[in-house]
Amino acid sequence: MSSFRTGSLTVHVHANVVEMASAAAEASAGIIANAIQSRGSARIILATAVSQVEFFHCLVENPRIDWSRVTVFHLDEFLGITENSPSSFGYFLTKQLLSKVTVGTAYKINGSSLLPLKECARYEALLKEKPIDLCCVGVGENGHIAFNDPDVADFEEKSWVKLVKLDERCREQQVKDEVFPTLKDVPLYAYTLTIPALCHSLNIVGVVPGRHKAEA
Repeated sequence: MSSFRTGSLTVHVHANVVEMASAAAEASAGIIANAIQSRGSARIILATAVSQVEFFHCLVENPRIDWSRVTVFHLDEFLGITENSPSSFGYFLTKQLLSKVTVGTAYKINGSSLLPLKECARYEALLKEKPIDLCCVGVGENGHIAFNDPDVADFEEKSWVKLVKLDERCREQQVKDEVFPTLKDVPLYAYTLTIPALCHSLNIVGVVPGRHKAEA
C-alpha cells in the first residue's frame, strides 16, 4: 500500500480490490464501534453501487460491528423505481447488507413515491435527527459522488436531499455496471444526498476501485 495527501484528503492506494475493501471495512468498523461505545449507537450512510460489493462483504464479516445498534441510510435512488426492482439501490442494500445482518434501523429512499419533493423532505428530516457518524462513498467515472454529477454538484446547497437530472456519462455507467440493460432503460432523474449533507458526516470513507476511475 502507498499513501499520499491532496488537500485535506488522505488517499491510500492498494494492490487490488480485496485489499482495498478490507482496509476500508476495518477503518469503517472502527468508526462505527467507537460511536457505539461513546453514544450507544451509530448512524451511517452507505453507497449502493456494484463497485462497493467487496466492501459490503468485508463490512458484514467484520466482528467489531454490533449491527443491532446501527441506523443505516443510503446515498441515492432512481426516480420512479420500486424497491423490489433489482435495479434499485434499496434492493442492492437489502441484498448486500440487510439480508445478512440485523441492523437497528434502515431508512430507504422511496424511489416510487408519487410526491418526490415530499420524499426529499422526509429523508432529509431523518438524516438531520442526529449526527451521522460515517458516510461511505464511491466515485463515478465522471466524478459524481452519490448522484451529484459535476454540473449539479453544489457545495452551497441548502437542502440535504434533492432531485437531479443524470448526465449522459453517468447513465452510460449504469449500463456498463449492468444495473440496467440499455441506456433507454436508465431513468433520467434520481434522488441524491447533496454535497453539504455528505460533508456533515463526522467521518467519510471513500472506496474507489479500478484504474478506470483514475481520471475521476
